Amino acid sequence: MAFGIKRKELQRWKEAVARGEIAFLTHYWLDSRFPDMKTVTKVGCSDMEKLSRWCLDNGLNPRYIHARSEYPHFDLLGPMQREILKRENQLEQLERFDML
Repeated sequence: MAFGIKRKELQRWKEAVARGEIAFLTHYWLDSRFPDMKTVTKVGCSDMEKLSRWCLDNGLNPRYIHARSEYPHFDLLGPMQREILKRENQLEQLERFDML
């Protein structure tokens, strides 16, 4: 279950993904499969080759890209989420979701 994002934020993320940009969207998240995780960052891009390269460049397996919708994305969780958000200079999201 996702919460903690505004409709405009989601719309901006969708627009950036549709343009083929690498876009980040962090939100609060509850999933019984991952009881210790409180947030997830969706790294999206409609250009699957670009998103796959991004995954490989960040040590992530592109096999786990969610490509079943018009907004393909990779879900970042845990320590990799924080590390990659820092590397990508997504400071607002790190601060907002208390990940610093």
